[in-house]
Amino acid sequence: MGRSGFVTLVGRPNVGKSSLLNRMVGAKVSIVSDKVQTTRSQVRGVLHRGGDQVVFVDTPGMHRPRGPLGPRLAETASAAVAGVDLVCVVLDATASLGPGDRAVAAQVPARPVVVLNKIDRASPSQVMAGLAAAAQLEAADYYPVSARTGEGVDQLIDGLVDRLPEGPAYYPSDARSDVPEAVWVAELVREQLLAVLHDELPHAVATRVTEWEWPRIRCEILVQRASQKGIVIGHGGRVLKEVGTAVRRQLAPGAYLELMVKVDKDWPLRPLLGDDAGR
Repeated sequence: MGRSGFVTLVGRPNVGKSSLLNRMVGAKVSIVSDKVQTTRSQVRGVLHRGGDQVVFVDTPGMHRPRGPLGPRLAETASAAVAGVDLVCVVLDATASLGPGDRAVAAQVPARPVVVLNKIDRASPSQVMAGLAAAAQLEAADYYPVSARTGEGVDQLIDGLVDRLPEGPAYYPSDARSDVPEAVWVAELVREQLLAVLHDELPHAVATRVTEWEWPRIRCEILVQRASQKGIVIGHGGRVLKEVGTAVRRQLAPGAYLELMVKVDKDWPLRPLLGDDAGR
């Protein structure tokens, strides 16, 4: 019998948790952006290595809640720490260890594994200083890695597997994530909105697939105010066209994606989109 278990990735926003998750799983299961609160729900990615299986949980970045959506995101992140076998506290090698990092580590119930990410963007002296500072967190182990290049990731995976208990696989050998396909497509749309609009994108924006009759997929983009609708559509529909083209490149051939923008001022007060889809 191999080893198996659940590993949670936690950290401040933008330390590279989603990129690291995708790198370890070997597939895109979590969207990536440098905009705060990109990840809004727990995202499970499944790594198969011989007879071993690691189920990774990505979370919203832990931070001081802001706005009506903030407290629920913080609650989602904190809940992901409970009931797992290991917790990885992800740090940014290009930034000094700060109060936010210490606050994240303080929420971990057991000794975590510290992952110092972005070493490809940091100088050797920054990496050494980061590891020295991380020692203050009294972790079980420390790994310098680069989610972008893959440096150090294999060593990290080896270390995590060695710490997991022996047990059966939780998912079939071909599974890479338990995120429903419709939720994944909605997340791809939101990722491309983040990429195209950058700081212009309203903070409170959500996406959801409302119709799925292959090859036709209809995805709604929710904003809170009518003035935001024009930003998301773009002049002459430019933004929606660019987003749709980018998303279709990542879908199976023949997919027809229809994007609609809807004003719903109360959507941040409702359960997070995708929660009822098994996320």
